[in-house]
Amino acid sequence: MADGIQVSGLNAWFDQRHVLHDVDLHAAANGVTALIGPSGCGKSTFVRCINRMHEIVPNARVTGQVLLNGEDLYASGVDPVDVRRRIGMVFQKPNPFPTMSVFDNVAAGLRLGGVRDRATLNEAVERVLRQAALWDEVKDELGKSGASLSGGQQQRLCIARAAAVQPEVLLMDEPCSALDPIATGKIEELIVELKKDLTVIIVTHNMQQAARVSEWTGFFLLGELVEFGATRALFTNPRDKRTEDYITGRFG
Repeated sequence: MADGIQVSGLNAWFDQRHVLHDVDLHAAANGVTALIGPSGCGKSTFVRCINRMHEIVPNARVTGQVLLNGEDLYASGVDPVDVRRRIGMVFQKPNPFPTMSVFDNVAAGLRLGGVRDRATLNEAVERVLRQAALWDEVKDELGKSGASLSGGQQQRLCIARAAAVQPEVLLMDEPCSALDPIATGKIEELIVELKKDLTVIIVTHNMQQAARVSEWTGFFLLGELVEFGATRALFTNPRDKRTEDYITGRFG
């Protein structure tokens, strides 16, 4: 059984609208898989199906199979809350908890999981803030509101918050779209660092970003996974004419 995320025959609906059609995809463990395609093509819905956030939407439904390291995440008896603990998510717009300090933002998930020991929390917070290359910038301001940080710092804080609970997978939905090039570069360095410990899936409109950070890329169009393969091969020698048209800018 393949490690990482193995998706087979995935279909998704919003009420009567069929938005994903028979998607098969393997996101390998300890690697970065990028998802590209025009707006509205199903990329964000796809990642929300992986951690069972899609079903939160009224009248939304999913069929097919999503395996995490061989375990069926949609099997009866599987707790969706536990799935979301094991599969973290970072969104397009940085969303630190505004009423919480930098420290408490990072520690929130650990506390929710029952960690109370201050030394354990201190160690975990410092570890993930260092991993996010944020420690030196905030170590003297851990009591300040997370919302007081710059946009790029807030996004790295959100990534640190997701990583603190040591998920097996991290989903990132356009994590750099609101950031300047310097902040984007820091996030990309962080993605490369994170894959040492977990599986990363990133949705991006930025094809250069996909080329820089990912080993594998999937191209979505109109709810269909048109093509999936090694990033370099997909960008230099796409098998499908629609992929070629998209990456050469003929549409999108």
